[in-house]
Amino acid sequence: MPPAMTADLVLRNGRISTLDADSNEVRSVAVWQGRILATGSDADLAALAGPRTERIDLDGKRVVPGIIDSHCHPDGHAISLLRWIDVGWPTVKSVEETLTLVKAKTSALPPGEPLLGFGYNDQKCGGYPSREQLDAVSHGHPVWLYRTDHHIAIVNSKMLERMNVPEGVNNPPHGQFDRDPATGKLTGLMREMAAWSLEERFKETYRVEEYETGLQRVFDLYLRHGVTSLHNSLTARKAIEAYQRLREAKKLAMRIGVILDGRDEALVDSYLDAGVRTGFGDEWIRIIGVEWCPDCSTSGRTAAYYDPYVGKPVPGEPVPNRGMLLYEPEELFPKVARAHAAGLRVCVEGLGDRGIDFALDAIEHALEARPATDHRSRVEHCCFVTPPILERIKKLGVIDSSATGFMYSLGDAYIANRGEAAMRWMFPHRTLIDAGIPAPGHSDAPVCGTNPWEIMGSLVTRRTDTGKPMGPEEAITLTEALHAYTTLGAHAGFEEDLKGSIEPGKLADFAVLETDPFAGPAEAIKETKTAMTIVGGEIKYAA
Repeated sequence: MPPAMTADLVLRNGRISTLDADSNEVRSVAVWQGRILATGSDADLAALAGPRTERIDLDGKRVVPGIIDSHCHPDGHAISLLRWIDVGWPTVKSVEETLTLVKAKTSALPPGEPLLGFGYNDQKCGGYPSREQLDAVSHGHPVWLYRTDHHIAIVNSKMLERMNVPEGVNNPPHGQFDRDPATGKLTGLMREMAAWSLEERFKETYRVEEYETGLQRVFDLYLRHGVTSLHNSLTARKAIEAYQRLREAKKLAMRIGVILDGRDEALVDSYLDAGVRTGFGDEWIRIIGVEWCPDCSTSGRTAAYYDPYVGKPVPGEPVPNRGMLLYEPEELFPKVARAHAAGLRVCVEGLGDRGIDFALDAIEHALEARPATDHRSRVEHCCFVTPPILERIKKLGVIDSSATGFMYSLGDAYIANRGEAAMRWMFPHRTLIDAGIPAPGHSDAPVCGTNPWEIMGSLVTRRTDTGKPMGPEEAITLTEALHAYTTLGAHAGFEEDLKGSIEPGKLADFAVLETDPFAGPAEAIKETKTAMTIVGGEIKYAA
């Protein structure tokens, strides 16, 4: 007679890394109604298979828990894929190639339509195109190119005109319109709030339906790498509706953690007034917290440091340049304290040492007003973690939400802008692990790529995408890197009871790997391929 309960799915004959507390490896896992029913040997689980059970022979393939990218921007990525063009590396590899692309694209645009580009990498392309160069190739169309970090934009004269930005414009608070040091003329490069405040005019035109369409394309980019859960940083209100629509239409292929955009004060107020707390939702769409961005980009030379940037400054850049903070304490601290007191977990961006200290000041202020033990407040990106900052993070019980993707994709810019010696404390994961500080990793995509294996490889080798060493003292093992994208990602979302490891009762989210990253040299980890991605016991991607 068949057993009283039979599995819906059994994966057998594999090498399954459970990442449980004992680091067990098993051969087989059984799934029932989207959850893990049992793990063990093939023989142990054979009795759980019935006539309707789907059986998958893994043929010795490695299986790991579904990967969690705990800070990325799938909503913004979705719109970029629909409305913007990719001007990132390696689509363009130089200023000249960028200008050629702008010339070709603008020649086909209807009269007056702007050309919007994302992902430009000045470090790899040898600088920025000038305002005059863009004017010469844009056929009279407004042009806006966002740097890869989304904190600096370069525009042409027609875009300045379109946005009503005159030559004599004053800098906004916490932003700058760069000017040529010799002529005083606007260069077309806009930093932080100078760009963000203008970008709001684009955002007003985005539609919920566009988010629905674009998000499905973004999901495909992640699923092909074994990623099953995303924390959407700074989630747009229209994206929140789009996620719900996708779920209702059974098109939500991944699990989404919503981190509210603290810049949208009306949105945050509505959640606080309704008493919505961290954890509200279910295993598909869940509220993670609310985020503010007082500190921004090291690769773009705007993040706040105590010591000035090194290397060649961009014309019009402040000299000496120690970066900028985008909030004053009296403006940010009450917002963070109110959200924390209401049970909505706070996430504050800090990259440079001055920026991280500012984020910790805001969190500490909130904790003094409302003490909490397991609050899991997060410093987002948390790049330059010096020993004094590390001690503050540990003392306050804060999560180091580490932008590990920057190491791989933007590491060369970090070295150029801060110097090789500073890399000793840039993303210091060996020290963080040894100190017992939870430090989940993330891509910040589309700032960086959606492939977590490139990033995990960089954590192990401590090398950038071009092979430059980046603080080799802080190298960690592959297992430790994998924990940063599974168990620690779950911990960062208060979801360790649901995901992050392969254990009975947890969600049946798995990455079946075509190539085993444990079997080859560390340099090959970035080449890891995914054979199959399973979410809730259903195959969402198959190579």
